[in-house]
Amino acid sequence: MGYILVTWPPTGVFKIPEFMQPTIKKKENPLQWLVRYVREARAEMLKVTWPSKKETTKYSLITIGLALVIAAFFGGLDWLLNLGLEWLIFLTS
Repeated sequence: MGYILVTWPPTGVFKIPEFMQPTIKKKENPLQWLVRYVREARAEMLKVTWPSKKETTKYSLITIGLALVIAAFFGGLDWLLNLGLEWLIFLTS
């Protein structure tokens, strides 16, 4: 019975794509990096579609209203659970 030598990974079968090849980058000057960063950030901010004052007010009021409703719900739930706990303590004493 003969044995077959298998190497892994098979040589020549898999080629690493160019974008996955290790690259050596020269360290960028910190001032050049900062200038490039600010330019790119400004370019991205110009692409943003900002909401109107009316939309901002509407969404802010919805958020505040929803927060108040949720706070009231959990406050009421806390009150009911506290009431039930006091009732259990009263029954057991």
